[in-house]
Order: sequence, then structure tokens, then C-alpha cells
Amino acid sequence: MAAPLVSMNGVSKLYPLGGDCVRALDELTFSLEEGDFVAVMGPSGSGKSTLLNIMGCLDRPTAGTYLFDGEDVSRSGDEHLSTIRSRKIGFIFQQFNLIQHFNVIENVALPFLYTEVDRATARERSLQAIEKVGLAHRRHHKARELSGGEMQRVAIARAMAPGPRLILADEPTGNLDSRTGEMIMDLISRLHAAGTAVVLVTHDSRVASRAQRLYTMKDGRFV
Repeated sequence: MAAPLVSMNGVSKLYPLGGDCVRALDELTFSLEEGDFVAVMGPSGSGKSTLLNIMGCLDRPTAGTYLFDGEDVSRSGDEHLSTIRSRKIGFIFQQFNLIQHFNVIENVALPFLYTEVDRATARERSLQAIEKVGLAHRRHHKARELSGGEMQRVAIARAMAPGPRLILADEPTGNLDSRTGEMIMDLISRLHAAGTAVVLVTHDSRVASRAQRLYTMKDGRFV
């Protein structure tokens, strides 16, 4: 039987604050199989973003172990974590995180800068991703010339272009109107249907209802 794509065992994350420590995650245990679609809800400060940061190899746990794709990455160095992120994990953020003076193709191709994929292949795969999110006609436009919904579609294309095993989406509809948010969720659901695992953080129960499973966080734990 294959190992889970994500396996966290007793993961805690502490941040120093003055003379005290804030416990953002509290001995959390969690696993995610290939192709799962999970939503995480909870109040601000419950640990949702910290969970995504550790799951996405942007941060390391203070205690406990985190296995990604069967590999213990709990204490891996920055360079190795960067390699894992560029090859296996895609990110979709509420604020889009696009480079405003880059055009659509340049933004979508950014993850390939950290891989050994040649420029021609990176461009081809980027164009394929842009086509899938319906923005081929806008591919030469700068990010600052796009609407919020278009920018989020570019962010989705950027996340999917390298062919990741896992997509992490942090409030991907938070800055969008309801109709545009539905369109973005349709795209994320299509990614899942194609076999990509998705972990989605949201405050919107309608968005969360798209997932196969829902977890609620409070004080750094699932409740």
C-alpha cells in the first residue's frame, strides 16, 4: 500500500512573542492521500495558515514529524525544501501574489526558474496552463491590466503548470465576488478531478462544500 502524500504526526509550531511562546499548531496529526480534496475552516488565529505553510514546505515544525511523499522533510534545509516546492507543490493565495509588471506568460512560468526544465518546455507548459484557465487571449497582458478574477486564474495556471502533486489554496475566493468565486472553484475542482490533491483554507461554507472532507481548526488542533 502506498504511503500517504502528506503525513503529519504530533506536529507543533511555536512562535516567540515577547517573553512567551504562541502555539500555532498543537501536536496535530493529519494525513492526506493522493488525489484527496480537503477543506479547512476555523476562526482567525486557529492555525490554518501555519498548517498550510508547513504542509507547503514554507516552514518547519518545532516538534513532531512531517512526511511529504514518503520523505521526512521536518528538518530539511532551505534548498531542498525549495526543490520540493518547485516540483511537487502549487500555491494559490488570496492576494494572487503576481508580479504586476510581468505579463501572464511570465508570471505562470515563474515556478520553472527553480527547476531544470528548459525555457522552451517551460513556455509550452505555461501556455497550456493558460489555455486551460481560459486566458489565452490575455497571455501578453501585464498582471496589473487584469481583473481580480483574471489574476486568480493566472495564479491557478501558475500553480498547475509544473504538474504538482499537491495544490494548497489559501482563501482563493476571498477577494472575489460570488460569481467569480464560483468560476475559480470550478477550476480548482477540475484540478482535483484530474488527480491533483487539494487542501483549501476558507471561511466560506459554500466553498468548503466542494471538498470531499471538511476539517475545523481551533487553537492549533482539529476539532
